[in-house]
Amino acid sequence: MIPVWLDVAIRVVGVVVAFLTLPLVVGQAEHKVMAHMQGRLGPMYAGAFHGWAQLVADGVKFVQKEDITPRAADRAVFRLAPVISLLPYLIVLLVIPLGPNGLVAQKLDIGLFFVLAVVGVGVVAVLMAAWSSANKYALLGGLRAAAQLLGYELPFILSALSVAMAAGTLSLSGIVEAWRPWWLLWQLPAMLVFFTAGLAEIRRPPFDMPIADSELVFGYMTEYTGLRFAFFLLAEYVGIVVIAALTTVLFLGGWKGPFGLDAELGWLWTLIKIFAVSFVVIWVRVSYPRLREDQLQRICWLILVPAALAQLVLTAAVKVAAAN
Repeated sequence: MIPVWLDVAIRVVGVVVAFLTLPLVVGQAEHKVMAHMQGRLGPMYAGAFHGWAQLVADGVKFVQKEDITPRAADRAVFRLAPVISLLPYLIVLLVIPLGPNGLVAQKLDIGLFFVLAVVGVGVVAVLMAAWSSANKYALLGGLRAAAQLLGYELPFILSALSVAMAAGTLSLSGIVEAWRPWWLLWQLPAMLVFFTAGLAEIRRPPFDMPIADSELVFGYMTEYTGLRFAFFLLAEYVGIVVIAALTTVLFLGGWKGPFGLDAELGWLWTLIKIFAVSFVVIWVRVSYPRLREDQLQRICWLILVPAALAQLVLTAAVKVAAAN
């Protein structure tokens, strides 16, 4: 029998290791995948094999850079914003199941509700950074982010609720247990809405208007340097992992895989699916240009929200028909 304190320590260490390693792997993959899709080599010198240590080298570079706080900035809020941007994703990783038999840091019966509530906190960090920077470009980026995140929260939540209704539970592990392969067709519209809204939530291209380096220098991150700037970049890559993990758990069956090896290699199937969805996130960045603000809102309110509501109605109808 493992002591409670040791069990808690093991789970915390596991989450922290995942928090620090998975985003680095995704970040390195982005460097190399984008390079090959654009017909170039990408990082090659940091590390003995194809520049595998490029992100580690970038991290060392950021640590060495000078930490500058603008004179007119609200110093306390300015310095706290990068930390707040990381916390929601770290907390979400606590409840995402990697495999069967309780392979999760904290199993919650309302895990989906908890995840949707915590992910929404990310907009607070963006607004803190934008307002406290005392910079017009940062403020414009923050206002864009607020409009974008508040708008896309609705289809993000509605599409997740469709899966919860189909599974009859808010537990993430319960949703995976109830998942069936034919859900890939039944819940396909919800998955597309969820994934698209997720890209907007983490401000990834083509939904990177709050940063828009060709228009706003670097948006709400314009005044940040050194390690605090690195925190925002790390938050972006952790966000990719979180969105990919949620898509995997809700729509792709989580740890369920072929050959009847779920019990032994369930965690491996989950990781494979997470990296596959992360690859799609990178592919979308390379393939599509940045949207205009009016196009952003039109997609949200005229396409994603009606599609999510239609899927919710369809799921309810199927559940009622099955019950009768």
